[in-house]
Amino acid sequence: MNGKRVRWISAVIGIACGAAGASAFAALSVGDPAPDFTAPAAIGGKAFSFSLAESLKKGPVVLYFYPKAFTSGCTIEAHDFAEATPKFNALGATVVGMSIDDIATLQKFSVEACRNKFAVAADAGGHITKAYDAALPGGSQMADRISYVISPQGKVVYVYSSADPDEHVKRTMDAVAKWNSANAVNR
Repeated sequence: MNGKRVRWISAVIGIACGAAGASAFAALSVGDPAPDFTAPAAIGGKAFSFSLAESLKKGPVVLYFYPKAFTSGCTIEAHDFAEATPKFNALGATVVGMSIDDIATLQKFSVEACRNKFAVAADAGGHITKAYDAALPGGSQMADRISYVISPQGKVVYVYSSADPDEHVKRTMDAVAKWNSANAVNR
């Protein structure tokens, strides 16, 4: 094939993949009500019951879904959120990670990857993941990498979806700061 034809085919494939990716993205939208939930969770290796409603009474919640504990991308993302948790707390926000892993796995993950800084919740059966439209496409039994910022009123104020774990912390922190500023929250 000549170079022009290869570039044209690459452009068509890129457009098609972009369109497919856009239509495959099924996360909740900004302004949607965040489905309430209570789930088994762990922080510092200790299990407890995480309640979204209770956490929202304290301020915004950063709820991030990730595919599987102890995989490279998920561990990187957990380390990043652990490093940033004090800044999120200073903004009045609670961070919680969510996966379909069992609670025993998450008790270990909360210590090793989350560094005892924030809770990770177990979504046995994937019901919460489905309610947030955060399941990987194709009937997978794993969550996609999607981060939400939820206002104390229970509304989605920010959504970020990317398989790359690197931007989730920065983007959600910026969204919390922007929400605080727009709502004149002084902390």
